Amino acid sequence: MPEIRSPLPGTFYRRPAPDQPPFKEIGDRVEVGDVVGLVEVMKSFNEIKADIAGTIVGFGADDEEPVMAGAPLVTLEG
Repeated sequence: MPEIRSPLPGTFYRRPAPDQPPFKEIGDRVEVGDVVGLVEVMKSFNEIKADIAGTIVGFGADDEEPVMAGAPLVTLEG
């Protein structure tokens, strides 16, 4: 299955802010360029944008979980 991977190491966030809903949920459709999360590195927040389209079937990292570069963040289907 296709995956959206982290381009850099840091902390993965599924929400734009703690009091806001996640960017995307399982079952949501994702188009190329959609923001699916953030990776924070040394207080700098980097948007993670989809480079492929599909429907989200899972997340490879939980909200506020440390990730390595290349780690799968979102799994897509079709």
